[in-house]
Amino acid sequence: MADTGRKITLWGIEVFIAAAEEGSVTAAAERLGASAATVSQQLTKLEVATGVRLMDRAARPFTLTPAGEMFLRRANAILNEAEQARAELGQARMTGLTRLRLGMIEDFDADVTPRFLREMAGELSRAQFLLETGASHRLLDGLEARALDVVVAADLGQAMEGVEVHALLREPFILAVPRGMDPAEVRDHPLIRYTSRHAMGRQISDHLARCRIRAEHRFELDSYHAILAMVAEGAGWTILTPLGWLRAARFREDVDVHPLPFPPFYREIRLSAREGVLGGWPAEMADRLRGLLAELTIRPAVSALPWLDGEMQVLRDRVT
Repeated sequence: MADTGRKITLWGIEVFIAAAEEGSVTAAAERLGASAATVSQQLTKLEVATGVRLMDRAARPFTLTPAGEMFLRRANAILNEAEQARAELGQARMTGLTRLRLGMIEDFDADVTPRFLREMAGELSRAQFLLETGASHRLLDGLEARALDVVVAADLGQAMEGVEVHALLREPFILAVPRGMDPAEVRDHPLIRYTSRHAMGRQISDHLARCRIRAEHRFELDSYHAILAMVAEGAGWTILTPLGWLRAARFREDVDVHPLPFPPFYREIRLSAREGVLGGWPAEMADRLRGLLAELTIRPAVSALPWLDGEMQVLRDRVT
């Protein structure tokens, strides 16, 4: 029988690096999502496997022995090689992909989505791309039902089991009024609502309720173009996002946009994919989309509305 107690494992190396960098078992355990007992056990096994003492665990924080300093250099190299191998294997598997089912919110269909598809087609030369656009809740339902592989949608605040999530963009909700209307007077005019059948409409309604803002409304629409057309004609005011304002460009000359005259709120756009199915490609897709969003949405929005600088921003975190 093999003596597994003297084998060096990647998990043991990862634990050692975390403990060396964090300086304690507790902090390393929190970083790795493991128990303190597991971290301590792995450190002991690693020292048995190497035959030397790697760190002084009695010190606060931990200190590495000379052997530990030497091993740390090798450990980082080993872990980096393992991560590179995993990424290359994932890329090799994706290169042979023949079909990618992608869901994208309609906010991106005029600029971001075409560029993104063109770039991904260059990487995945054998793949057929099946695109579905629509409301965020429908796209996420498609991901959960395994009808879609990757979805770019607004965060609905509901965790999905077996799904990895990458944050892409945060944008504020903004006020749109007929040209020349004082934003302080909006409560005296009708509100043209974004439909409450969609999550964004419910988010707007909930925020208005929290702020105790009651506004007369006769129209509830599901189209940015229709909403801004009515605002441009003086029928009332609305709340939407910079992405919605950018999408309905033809009405900009007849509509003024401002920060909200009451407490602000935001929405977040995320990329979601079934975990473990596409290797490292969801993270790669998220990085590509962040670059496109910075170029095609944030830059023109801030150029036209400088007060959006810092309010509309790319996010770079993996959420789960």
